[in-house]
Amino acid sequence: MKKYSSLKEIQTLISQKALNLPDLLAYYFKQIEDHKHLNAFNEVFFYSAEVQAKAVQQKIENGTAGKLAGMVIGIKDNICYKDHIVTASSKMLEGFVSPYSSTVVERLLQEDAVIIGRLNCDEFAMGGSNETSYFGPAKNAANPDLVPGGSSGGSAVAVQADLCLAALGTDTGGSVRQPAAFCGQIGLKPTYGRISRYGVIAYASSFDQVGPIASSVDDIAVILQVLAGADEYDSTVSASEVPDYSSIINDTKSHKIAVLKETIESDALDPEIKSAILKSIDDLKSKGHTVEYVSFDLLDYLVPAYYILTTAEASSNLSRYDGVHYGHRNTDATSLNELYKLSRSEGFGEEVKKRILLGTFVLSAGYYDAYYQKAQQVRRLIRERVDALFNHYDLILSPVAPTVAFKIGDNVQDALVMYMADIFTVLPSLTGNPAIALPLGNNSEGLPLSIQFTAKHFEEDKLLAFSQAFLK
Repeated sequence: MKKYSSLKEIQTLISQKALNLPDLLAYYFKQIEDHKHLNAFNEVFFYSAEVQAKAVQQKIENGTAGKLAGMVIGIKDNICYKDHIVTASSKMLEGFVSPYSSTVVERLLQEDAVIIGRLNCDEFAMGGSNETSYFGPAKNAANPDLVPGGSSGGSAVAVQADLCLAALGTDTGGSVRQPAAFCGQIGLKPTYGRISRYGVIAYASSFDQVGPIASSVDDIAVILQVLAGADEYDSTVSASEVPDYSSIINDTKSHKIAVLKETIESDALDPEIKSAILKSIDDLKSKGHTVEYVSFDLLDYLVPAYYILTTAEASSNLSRYDGVHYGHRNTDATSLNELYKLSRSEGFGEEVKKRILLGTFVLSAGYYDAYYQKAQQVRRLIRERVDALFNHYDLILSPVAPTVAFKIGDNVQDALVMYMADIFTVLPSLTGNPAIALPLGNNSEGLPLSIQFTAKHFEEDKLLAFSQAFLK
């Protein structure tokens, strides 16, 4: 069985009776077994996926199947699925069975997607390389010695290695876009509030957003169509009408595009990524788009503001994992304080503990004004600056990451190097804008290159239509 690149292709073959869903699922099971060394899955849902595949196949034959019938999809291991284990790749939640499903899972199932398993990620989505996972790092299919990016590394690898058609990740500061870039896939971070976060294990609540990773813009569009929209369980979700993304992605309008000059001229940017982006800029101009360089002098403030705010929110969100309510519990403690200390020390990995401590520090008396409040003011300034750009431009162009995928173990011990790898992805995260990572071919060593486009709030339709034309 060959690799299928889109849901449309699969649905066409199923309608022609050249393929059926149980056989397709069996193919993906074999692919997962053959690629176990990539460590993309924390668990494969053999039983529930088979039951779902048979039920959906019957609905297809009856003519009652949903939009996603034929799609085999994986979910990041921080997305709750009723009666299935969810751990956020942490010892803290080892063996925890979710008593309910997240809204995104409910909507996938309502439209007859088959959920094949939970995918490896950085612990509690904190990391940019998938190396902080309790289950060990996922590995890049282009070269297993390299990281797949993070935190949604397993999601990107699963699509890259043809272990499922598409995958859901979560993006707090680039955790869908950067792994998609490292693995040569398409990764979308929707507008903050476009998709419900109900049932998604929180890292930083004012940043977290579920996003799809796939090989085609068509699949990104149909997944977004299914997942987007108001949810009574999440008050932060927009009630704005959800466009029919699938019907408008063939729009080929010319756009006015701003290139953030400081990102392209950054000394940290890999020369081959820069060369590929410059060639893309020339191609865009030749297709009738207006492309202009603009200065964004707040670049140096992005990463500090992002890490102050997200660690503060993580400190608050992760306080619930105390060894009492649920999660890992130390059995040797002789007092309540000791129970808290030992359970949290044993249950959390080093990176998570580091971020909790940093977040607690910036929220503490005497430092709140100097750090947390100041970072909120900087966030507002950044948002205003980006909004001003969108008064004149339709899209913003920048790199996704400063480098291609790097070797496992190379950067994980240097927090500053790891954190600065987010320098180009955190801008849309701080402002809440939708952004997409698109593949740009490979470098001289065969490793994927990428480019990022950002749009106005809730203009995913424009972003997807542009992306479709860009990749043709």
